[in-house]
Amino acid sequence: MEIRDISASIRHLTIIFITLFMALSAGLVYWQVVVAQQVTSNPHNGRPCLISNAPMRGRIFDRNGVLLADSTQIGNCGYVRHYYDPSLAGLIGYYVPGYPATGIEATFNNYLSGQVGATSLGNDVNHLLHRPPVGDDIYLTIDERIQKIANQHFDDPVPVDNSNVFKSDRGSVIITDPHTGEILAMVSRPSFDPNKIVSTLLAGNLTYFNQLNANPEQPLLERPLYGLYAPGSTFKTMTLLAGLDSNSTTLNQPFSQQQALGPVQINGQDFGPVGNNIAGYTLHYPVTTEYGFTHSDNIIYAQIGVHTGQTTWLDYAKKFYIGQQIPFDLPVAISTVQKNGQPLQSNELAADAFGQGFDFVTPMQMSLIDNIAANNGQLMRPMLISKIVDRNGAVIQSYTPQQLGAPVSTQTAQAVRLAMYGVVRCGSGSIVQQLFTSQMGIIGKTGTAEVGGGQPAHSWLITQAPYNVNQADSVPALTIIAMKENAGEGGSVIGPMIAHMYSDIFTNVMKNVQLPPAPSAAYCCQTGLLQIGCP
Repeated sequence: MEIRDISASIRHLTIIFITLFMALSAGLVYWQVVVAQQVTSNPHNGRPCLISNAPMRGRIFDRNGVLLADSTQIGNCGYVRHYYDPSLAGLIGYYVPGYPATGIEATFNNYLSGQVGATSLGNDVNHLLHRPPVGDDIYLTIDERIQKIANQHFDDPVPVDNSNVFKSDRGSVIITDPHTGEILAMVSRPSFDPNKIVSTLLAGNLTYFNQLNANPEQPLLERPLYGLYAPGSTFKTMTLLAGLDSNSTTLNQPFSQQQALGPVQINGQDFGPVGNNIAGYTLHYPVTTEYGFTHSDNIIYAQIGVHTGQTTWLDYAKKFYIGQQIPFDLPVAISTVQKNGQPLQSNELAADAFGQGFDFVTPMQMSLIDNIAANNGQLMRPMLISKIVDRNGAVIQSYTPQQLGAPVSTQTAQAVRLAMYGVVRCGSGSIVQQLFTSQMGIIGKTGTAEVGGGQPAHSWLITQAPYNVNQADSVPALTIIAMKENAGEGGSVIGPMIAHMYSDIFTNVMKNVQLPPAPSAAYCCQTGLLQIGCP
């Protein structure tokens, strides 16, 4: 009897211990897992540095492993984001707990915070053990060496005369490998100090952010992606691509004196003589499509656009991603050439064709058009993210070049590159000494976009280099497009800084790029692209 009583007591005691253990375990699970987030964030909790309050966010590197952003520890309590190149502030963005993130920090937050992939499983364990979550690292296609070159030369001085050239600190630069779509540098001005945003917001001080947000120069706007502008004569490149590829024109199509100088009436509207840009130095007619491109004749390109036809011209615009979302690793504002999507009257098409009218485009859009010509008619998806890796170096996500299509033929692209060569050697780009004398084989198209309201025009230049005019299949290694808001004549404003960018890149970074031989001094006279100063 006594043995049975002892055994029963032991069983009862065991059941009590098991019950208490299960209750304790359930309590721990409830407090540490089910409502852990609420407990951690409770203002009465004396340990505010646990779990998501102290994330070890993933780092951001350039293509060569140069550190661009990381999280540094604050004493024994939490981590704060730090950025190493302020010129990338708008592109990378900023991250402050409790505030909306921007740029890459926002778009790729799930990777940087470790919420997706294999890293997420590891962070479940970190969560249970009250260790800070660890995010994945992101490698960009940006080359920090080229980024610094672009940022430095944006401030190159120009001869401001407040007549043709005006002072401006607002604009964009995009440098791309057109054969892969990789973005090597992207500058937006004016910018901001992301570290100051982080430090002030962490302290609960909104003064600096509010100042940036209220600034009429919009330093928080990432202009290469979200700025929309009239493109001016750089958009003649789009019209030339469409006209040549659809057989609506040829480089040697003749235009009589009346057709070249105007006035030419289109749907009741006169085009010209203002805007012909050639009357003062053109001695012989007819002139050609190529001549009109070289010297940026609006009247000729108004007619080419109309002759190409609304349907065809708009079809090519769509192939270039105008009017739709550009596939990219960050959102891009949609460029337009129509008012509210309505059909174009022929006079509206004429104005659009030479870069005015309803044309409003992003610098990224102009980069795509430039890249199509540089890459033999093939359009590559623009790339910003190279790969995503975990803290052990294992690749979680890898990004490879992707062709979006071939909007125009190789022959069309070659013809447009030849026309862009004429601009720099003989035309509107040749007035810029740094472009004309450069040994980098730079070709391009200038643009001076009228904006009305008594404001100076926007300055544009889209370029490629190096280019060898003696080889029809010469394919440039880089494209650089740049613009400044309300700075006046495009070539004079943008030309010097782009020439310096190419020189520094090919001299100090891309040293193996083969540069072309010196151009022939007789080229412009032999081709008829100049009519003065020739024997």
